[in-house]
Amino acid sequence: QVQIVESGGGLVQPGGSLRLSCAISTRIFSIYHMGWYRQAPGKQRELVASITSGGSTSYADSVKGRFTISRDNSKNTVYLQMDSLKPEDTAVYYCNRGSPMTTWNNWGQGTQVTVSS
Repeated sequence: QVQIVESGGGLVQPGGSLRLSCAISTRIFSIYHMGWYRQAPGKQRELVASITSGGSTSYADSVKGRFTISRDNSKNTVYLQMDSLKPEDTAVYYCNRGSPMTTWNNWGQGTQVTVSS
């Protein structure tokens, strides 16, 4: 069973930055299309960024130009650099496979991001 561990969240002021990390315990991490999701209170979980095995990226319109997803296959890790953060980015952030239709059943604990002055 794949283990997922997210880290790097915290409290940041509007306009600030955070870098999230997600470590995946699988021997074949490099073949997976990976994604970052977020869930705000009272809202459904949404995909905000994804990266293919070849390194192609895509973003939700709400974060385009502010967030950057990347991966290090040698470390089985996917990252999310978040810049120009806004209060509406406040959510618990999770990583999983990059398509909502093919996610692993076991999600990690997530990492809380709070953007507030």
